[in-house]
Formats: sequence, C-alpha cells, structure tokens
Amino acid sequence: MTAAQSLLWPFSLAYGAAARLRAVAYRRGILRQRRLPGIVISVGNLTTGGTGKTPMVLWIAHRLAAQGAKCAILTRGYRGSARGGANGATAERESDEVRLLRARLGDAVAIGVGASRYARGAGLAARGVNYFVLDDGFQHLALARDANILLLDATNPFGGGHLLPAGRMREPLAALARSGIVVITRTEQAAPSIEMVVRRYTDAPIFYACARLDSVRSFSGRGYPGDEDAGAGTRKYLAFCGIGNPNAFFADAQLWGLHLAATLHFPDHHRYTQRDAARIEAAARDAGADALLCTEKDIFNLGEVRWREFDLSYCRISLRPEREEELWRAILAQAAAAGRTPGALA
Repeated sequence: MTAAQSLLWPFSLAYGAAARLRAVAYRRGILRQRRLPGIVISVGNLTTGGTGKTPMVLWIAHRLAAQGAKCAILTRGYRGSARGGANGATAERESDEVRLLRARLGDAVAIGVGASRYARGAGLAARGVNYFVLDDGFQHLALARDANILLLDATNPFGGGHLLPAGRMREPLAALARSGIVVITRTEQAAPSIEMVVRRYTDAPIFYACARLDSVRSFSGRGYPGDEDAGAGTRKYLAFCGIGNPNAFFADAQLWGLHLAATLHFPDHHRYTQRDAARIEAAARDAGADALLCTEKDIFNLGEVRWREFDLSYCRISLRPEREEELWRAILAQAAAAGRTPGALA
C-alpha cells in the first residue's frame, strides 16, 4: 500500500461499511427495489474505469433487437445532462456513451437517460418496451433485475484490492455473490486465479470476452461513422484517449496490428479543447507520428476541435464473447427462471 493509500484507508473503511449496509438493506427489504413490467438485464462491474460495459450493452441490445424484442437501454448518462422526456437529453448535452449508443443503434433500440432508471423505464414500458438493458447497473440496487451480469477486466479484475477512495473497487469482493453471470473481459483465455476468487463467493457461470476491431475510420467532424482508413496498417499513430482504462486501449491497438509511435491519455469522459488538440499534435510531431488515433467514444467529446496538421482516425470495436451462443442462452435462461419472460426469444 502506498503512502497516499494509507492516508485514504480510513475513508475506504467507511465507504466499505456504507456499501455493505446498503446491500444488506436491499437484500432484507428495508430498502425496496422497484420492478419494471418487463425483463431487465443488468450489466455492471465492481471497479471504476472501463471493463467493456458499453460493448457488452451494445452486444445485448443488438441481439434483442435482431430477435424482434421491443427493447431499450436505461443509463445514467454520466456527465451528460438529461432534460425531460423518456429518452432524456438533447444531443449536445448527452454524455459520450449515450451519444455512442444512439449512433450505433439508431431507431432500433430506445434509450432512457436519467438518474431514475425506473422512471425512464416506466415511460418506455408505457410505449410497449418489454426488455430493458440496465447500463452500469450492478450498484443500482433500486431497480430489480432478472439477469445480473458482472464484468471483470482480466488486466485488473479487482482494482488493486482496495475500495474507493484508496483503490478502484466500488464494493467489497463479497458483492460477487449477487452476480448471476460473470464475464471476464479483455481475454478469451482461462484465468484460473480470477476464477478462484470468483468461486469463493458465487457459482455463477463464467464466460470470457475480448474487444474485436471492426474497422479504423477517418473522422473529420463532418459525418459519422466516416470512411475506412485505408492506410491504417502502415501509419504511425499518436494514440490518445479519455477513457477509464487507457492502457487497455493502447495495448489492444497494438494487438490489432496498429503502429503506435506514442500515446497520450486524459481523464475519463474528457471534453477536448483546442488547447488539448495543440498538445496532441505537438506530441505527434515529437514522436514522428503521421496520424492521430482515438477511441470511438472520444469523437463525441471533440466538440468544435479542429486538427491543423494531422488526420484523425478512430477505432470502431465490438465485443467478441467466447462461447457466444452459450452466453446468450445463459442470459435468457436467467430471465426465464424469474418466470417473467414476456415473449420467446431464440
């Protein structure tokens, strides 16, 4: 434990006690969950930062929509600003994650944005929605769920082992017992040491998944999704991002065969300014890069930023679960076990 973590340790103890009491209160019915008139599939994690929640939410939403379900995503919309209506905020005020979801899903899946996921879901249920994907829902105990999916990042599954604020864990490890399905992300290979910890608390089925590069696309700010970057395999990129786990993006980019001359990271959900752009381009010059690269989420935080010297591309990715059909059957089986399946899905 570092000196800084030692100073924060008393606050972590208090945080952990509060998290345990809250979970117990919901489990015993002291605090009551509210239930939507439909199937709720929750996707969440134990730690702060990125574990692949958005790709997993997209994967589930695409599967539901493809099988004819009337489905919606319920999300807090972190760092967005929701204003009225079941679908939440205006485009310029929405969070990067919400804007990415809208761009990827179009009209096929509704999106309810706001702190009260129940209120957003109830409004959508009145319009016929009967399947809900609860984004970042593991700690949102106020809403009952039928399938509870917990994601663990294989590169740092337990946030260093310390609770906030000394570490990155949102809840103690005992919270693993609430999971119905565990998906270990950023790997397709067995991780016995992670599984051993999980098995101390739950016998939930364990699956693996990793990010797949669908394409590298150019981005000029004039259109989405942009054209494919034909030179992606030969360019030397300055890669930058403002996401929860920047090192995972940089490592993935190299695994995908992209040449990174240098990297630069910003805080999660960072909204870029022209000054940031100047800093990025200066770093690209110093590194001998000939183009810029970021994540798909980053492009929604660029605003009116203009690039003066370098072209910008972004990585468009999707989730690739190992044993994909088995995972999907496990999710549907949990919903069916709750006895509330509104319609048959294959």
